[in-house]
Amino acid sequence: MVMKGQKINDRYQIIKTIGEGGMANVYLAYDTILDRNVAVKVLRGDLATDEKFVRRFQREALSASSLSHPNIVEVYDVGEDNGSYYIVMEYIEGKHLKQLLKKRGSLTLTEVVDIMLQVTDGMSAAHDSYIIHRDIKPQNIMILENGLIKITDFGIAMALNSTQLTQTNSVMGSVHYLPPEQASGKGATIQSDVYSMGILMYELLTGELPFRGDNAVEIALKHIKEPFPSIREKLPSIPQSIENIIMRATAKNVKNRYADAKEMHDDLKTALSDSRVGEPKYVFKYPEDDNERDRKKVESMKVVNKPVTKEKNKKEDDDEIKTRKITEKDLKRKENKILLVLAAIFAGLVVIVTTLVFLIPKLTAVKEITIPDVSNLSVVDAERTLKDLNLRVSSETKEISSGTITSGNVVKTSPQIGRSVKEGTEITLYVSTGENGYIVEENLKGQNYREVKGVLEKMYDLYVLVKEEEADGDFNADEIIRTEPEAGTHLTKGDTITLFIPDMNTEYPDFTTNDYTLKQIEEWCEKYGVEFLEPIYTETDEYPAGTIYDQSQKKGTTVVKGQTLRIYIAEETSDTTTDDDVPVGDFDE
Repeated sequence: MVMKGQKINDRYQIIKTIGEGGMANVYLAYDTILDRNVAVKVLRGDLATDEKFVRRFQREALSASSLSHPNIVEVYDVGEDNGSYYIVMEYIEGKHLKQLLKKRGSLTLTEVVDIMLQVTDGMSAAHDSYIIHRDIKPQNIMILENGLIKITDFGIAMALNSTQLTQTNSVMGSVHYLPPEQASGKGATIQSDVYSMGILMYELLTGELPFRGDNAVEIALKHIKEPFPSIREKLPSIPQSIENIIMRATAKNVKNRYADAKEMHDDLKTALSDSRVGEPKYVFKYPEDDNERDRKKVESMKVVNKPVTKEKNKKEDDDEIKTRKITEKDLKRKENKILLVLAAIFAGLVVIVTTLVFLIPKLTAVKEITIPDVSNLSVVDAERTLKDLNLRVSSETKEISSGTITSGNVVKTSPQIGRSVKEGTEITLYVSTGENGYIVEENLKGQNYREVKGVLEKMYDLYVLVKEEEADGDFNADEIIRTEPEAGTHLTKGDTITLFIPDMNTEYPDFTTNDYTLKQIEEWCEKYGVEFLEPIYTETDEYPAGTIYDQSQKKGTTVVKGQTLRIYIAEETSDTTTDDDVPVGDFDE
């Protein structure tokens, strides 16, 4: 158990617990090197003893750390400290969608479309990198005060996938969003995430889950067998285009489902446009399940009654009843077979996990080694000492200034000297540059200025200034544009370096003043990295025709790259149109 005030890896100081789960606990922590708050997810102790599980946890978390998208929580660091495995992530000051649903019951249509556009955009980036989330649900979608969506739990969800059906505490939270193919024991694909996003969209609009049951197996069976409920039966005012999107996302047959998140995102962008008013209900091209094919087979086998003799009619009726009984018996046998397969899969997983947790650690126990003191040794001698203890040495060394260690000798290691690690652990050597200080690096441009500032102050004792100036190019708000002095300059302890970042304190203007044309609004969005959605035209007598009367991002709200903006334009009611009325949409004049 991690305690308040404890330091992880001698860097992340625990402030408080902010979340607990069956697999890992999440803590608010303070990064003492980069001077910022972070979220630290620590793998539960009983799972940390399974080396195979840990390796997968680290591998998937490292893959997730490569993702960079405004709608995905950034992963900063992955590591191990005294047997505790952790992931360090961006700390989000907001609430997850499940909390929002508990407070409000359900969300409005425009809110849900905006949220799902951001979710599908973030997942498109993940799918492009061949990363599957596998645990899309409201608890893993954070929403900030300004409406920006952040998808969390990349990596951990993937690593935990192999055990989720046997973890009682976590399966009930995830099985409600479980695709039929996974419920049947097949592997997850990109389209599995699409199914979960369809259920998420349904829940945000209705405030309810489509399938409920007393246990995980019962709910999983419903995902496999039962038709997905129609959202328009619950909410008749929902456009058919929205129901069609949910139908395609939650299709049981993957051939009927969106190919990936990008395809779903593109469909959502036009969901509320005038061009899709009166859209017919989506019809699946392929059968949804085996039962549907069996039912069609029964219908094709039925005999059409003809006006013949009473005896012949009786014989045909008897044949039809016999056929129906045989087919119903086959269907019942098929359902029982599915139940037996699921039960076998469930039991097999229990046995596998029990074996992993209790038996494999004993068979694969790795020797613990204390990292020796190699400080002030040459790199060659330090490598020899570490390799003699069956520790691996990273091929890349890191430089650090030191007033006590001779230039070229080892100052410290990572993990640090004196730590107990497993045999075969990779060790990174930090080599002294003497008191020669720091040479300004060429690659500082484009890096996060907070991270660079922390390193320069903590490791090189430099005085770091941060200034804003107009950026010449496409930079994020926290990226370094240039430095003074320039790259290659030699600095020593106490010298000053200035990091220049872009002046991006931009707020949304009031588009309802009608000082902007549609083209100007589109150009404004392109300039500040905002996605401009197709405008919505509304018949109303409250505003003159062609008036922009509302906007999805309110005036004065800070612009965040990756957000979406939609404007609402008044349109004359059809029964009041005259020859003198001004045509709607003449904004580009």
